[in-house]
Amino acid sequence: MSKTLDFLNENHDRFEQELVDILKIPSISSNPDNNDDMLVMAELLKVEMSKIGMKNVQVIETGGHPVVYSEWLDAPGKPTLLIYGHYDVQPVDPVDLWDSPPFEPVVKGDKIFARGSADDKGQIFIHLKAIEACLATQGELPVNVKLIFEGEEEVGSIHLEEFIKDHEDMLNADYVVISDTPMFREGYPGITYGLRGLAYLQVNLRGTNTDLHSGSFGGLVKNPINALVEILAQMKDDVGRILIPGFYDDVLPITDNEHNKLSKLPFSPKEFADSIGAPALFGETGFEDLERLWARPTFDINGIWGGFQGEGAKTVIPAEAHAKVSMRLVANQNPEDIAQKFKSYVESLIPDSMEAEIDAMHGGFGYVTDLDNPGLQAGVRALKKAFGKEVDFLREGGSIPIVKVFADIIKAPVLLMGYGLPDQNAHAPNENFSLTNFHKGIESIIYFFDEVGQL
Repeated sequence: MSKTLDFLNENHDRFEQELVDILKIPSISSNPDNNDDMLVMAELLKVEMSKIGMKNVQVIETGGHPVVYSEWLDAPGKPTLLIYGHYDVQPVDPVDLWDSPPFEPVVKGDKIFARGSADDKGQIFIHLKAIEACLATQGELPVNVKLIFEGEEEVGSIHLEEFIKDHEDMLNADYVVISDTPMFREGYPGITYGLRGLAYLQVNLRGTNTDLHSGSFGGLVKNPINALVEILAQMKDDVGRILIPGFYDDVLPITDNEHNKLSKLPFSPKEFADSIGAPALFGETGFEDLERLWARPTFDINGIWGGFQGEGAKTVIPAEAHAKVSMRLVANQNPEDIAQKFKSYVESLIPDSMEAEIDAMHGGFGYVTDLDNPGLQAGVRALKKAFGKEVDFLREGGSIPIVKVFADIIKAPVLLMGYGLPDQNAHAPNENFSLTNFHKGIESIIYFFDEVGQL
């Protein structure tokens, strides 16, 4: 192990320069003008995987941008890790809010600024450099490793589920590892063990075939905006409890172990409220703040419109009213089931004078893994060795739908070992990645390989 760690020190500057090189490639998956850049990035990863000693290296076509795959399976009898990441990045708009060009990486202090630095090129590069260090100094890995890096994460992983199903045997593993999440606080490593899912719908109400004069028709027809507001007001009570019948039927309760670990995280409601300019925080009663943020389901109106929106006054009863709503879900809640329960509840509240269309737009499953999972505990030990600090146990309020897909198809626990920071600005101008976390991340993955190899 000492030779491997010495290798990291000796190649410290080279690793950073190679990171700079891949961050220069504008691999924006959503922009057809960058299709050639996507291929360049995929080929660069193929060359890198081959150079560090991975085998069966392939750039595999999909219906969109390709998947880059490789493997090292020369540790018979040892566990197999499937390491997933993505090489595509978000668009850079608005460019004028960047302090430096998004594809001309700049190091300022401990951080490197560039699009894709934290999400997710810097984090997948951690795994490549850890593999390189082990193979260069030990000639082997203590575990079997498979790498799968996709090029469509930022456009919803359109073809990845089909790819996983079609290559289930090739991707078979004991654990799936993903590094695409931030830590809770600087200096303290974290493992994310739970994600929320999502159900997103649009409600369309129509009362008449045209807008009407409120003086000539008011009092005799139901206003669709009034009706919509009345319906949506019946989705939650005044203590934050969601009123959709059956909504909580499949919600996994927060365990005492989880409660204790989340309670230990340093969270200030006042500082959080101040950071977003809110007078105070609000959430479902009976739960702590981080539990409400990460481990409980939600209902939110994301947009509402109808009627006159212009300057001045126009006394109109609109013909239509519309709203977009989302429900963040937790593990065991099925987004299709929740969407249907929402539809049924809304339909029961629609007045006879209205016609309605309720469209389910998209959704995804939440995910949670057991805190006593041996692979997760191996990650905890590895992170503690590298960072020299206790590990934070985190859940994430957002959604990464592909996590549940991996868990269901590969039938293996998914470990979310992320190295970003809360201020990494992923998807925003001035995206950045901590170089301290980059190097300590490489070290932690080396320890992780060793810890899993001993399971």
